[in-house]
Amino acid sequence: MRIVIAGGHGQIALRLERLLADRGDRPAGIIRRPEQAEDLVAAGAEPLLLDLEAAAPPELARLVEGADAVVFAAGAGAGSGTARKLTVDRDAAVLLADAAVLAGVRRYLVVSSMGADARARYPSDEVFETYLRAKGAADDAVRARASLDWTVLRPGRLTDGPGTGLVRLAPNVPRGSVDRQDVAAVLAALLHEPGTAGQTLELVGGDATVAEAIAAAGGRA
Repeated sequence: MRIVIAGGHGQIALRLERLLADRGDRPAGIIRRPEQAEDLVAAGAEPLLLDLEAAAPPELARLVEGADAVVFAAGAGAGSGTARKLTVDRDAAVLLADAAVLAGVRRYLVVSSMGADARARYPSDEVFETYLRAKGAADDAVRARASLDWTVLRPGRLTDGPGTGLVRLAPNVPRGSVDRQDVAAVLAALLHEPGTAGQTLELVGGDATVAEAIAAAGGRA
């Protein structure tokens, strides 16, 4: 499979690219800085240079044309203000959806967040509230595209452990944390589970293997 990942230099994306390359897929990552290309090559991915905050759908569609799936793993990142939560976490996800439709790519995975909601209220932290609203609006926009076989993945608090391979994956799970490595493993498995299309799934650490969790979510358990 050829999989194009938006936010190709992100922490989850680099882990996902390594997993995909190791199993024989052909990952490609969209980056906005040329100096990031070396890290993608080392992970086994093809670097694709494009600024998602400045691109138009036809321009991005040319990069994803012929792909079997696209993954939105971009994010404005810690320390960014409210403006970039909108231009990256919301608008870039919508841009990728528009581009996928133009290019005829049906499978679309979104890395969202637990608590994402276009109407989220978090009065004590304006930036975090904007982040949750941006993610929620992006999820809503992707789910509205009837021509996409989308899956929205909403991980809990992200940690940087080596991954346990044990997760809890369902439409609603108790709040918790999950290693980025396990998020990447779940994304890689979702790409081969068409039964999860049309679902919004929350993800935290748990006691089921990734294969067991994906099979259950896809209706094969």
